[in-house]
Amino acid sequence: MLNDVTPDDPTRSEKAERLRELHRPGDPLVLVNAWDAASARVVAATPGAKAVATASHSVAAAYGVRDGENLPFAELEGVVRRVCGAVSLPVTVDMERGYGADADGVAESLGRLVAAGAVGCNIEDGLGDDGGAEALRPVDEQAERLRAARAAAEAAGVPVVVNARTDALAHGLPVEEAVRRGRAYLDAGADCVFVLGAASVPVVERLVAELGPVSVLAGADGPSLDELAEAGVARISMGPGPMGAAYAALRRLADDAANRRPLPADLSYRP
Repeated sequence: MLNDVTPDDPTRSEKAERLRELHRPGDPLVLVNAWDAASARVVAATPGAKAVATASHSVAAAYGVRDGENLPFAELEGVVRRVCGAVSLPVTVDMERGYGADADGVAESLGRLVAAGAVGCNIEDGLGDDGGAEALRPVDEQAERLRAARAAAEAAGVPVVVNARTDALAHGLPVEEAVRRGRAYLDAGADCVFVLGAASVPVVERLVAELGPVSVLAGADGPSLDELAEAGVARISMGPGPMGAAYAALRRLADDAANRRPLPADLSYRP
């Protein structure tokens, strides 16, 4: 049974502090991203799991819409409430661009997600798929949005872990730009800088040396989890990868069933 999380739930602050403590450079928090209550339960039930993170791409895909804040905020809020009610671990939510037309809008959205049970969030500076600096929100504007998020968390009495994402590398800009943005975001109140596109150990090592608490995305074609830990990252996530792995298994099952091949033993698994 899912339990609603009320704004005065005293465990939210404890969960937020626990989530913050798990961001240890060299001994990173590793997150297998979920997209609904069932996937969150599977992740949380795994021995060694310490927190649950949502992935915006996966949540949007589950609703049949494209990533990029095309999912109505009320739907996201409902997902967060259900996920937080399904697991006892700290939950951090991918807020994409912050779901706000301005800084006040970001603050309002974060406040509602905290009330739904979230104790962490990702907020990104990317604005679209086109490459170059024009695809990123101006640094000062993004910093203002992050400060508003921090203020909203303080107003709620929850020390929310803010993971500020920069898409500088993903859009072909130099490492120096990712560092410049990361420093501004940390100064604005972020706890960690998520550098999308940090795909090699030397780049990751430089980011860690320049910024301190760094979060990266892991994938099958990039550095291993051990290599990323040795490079000093504080947090590793997998984005939409876990949903891809789950649905690849579903696709294999569908193919086996359509061709009357033996069915897998884990067909009896119940999340």
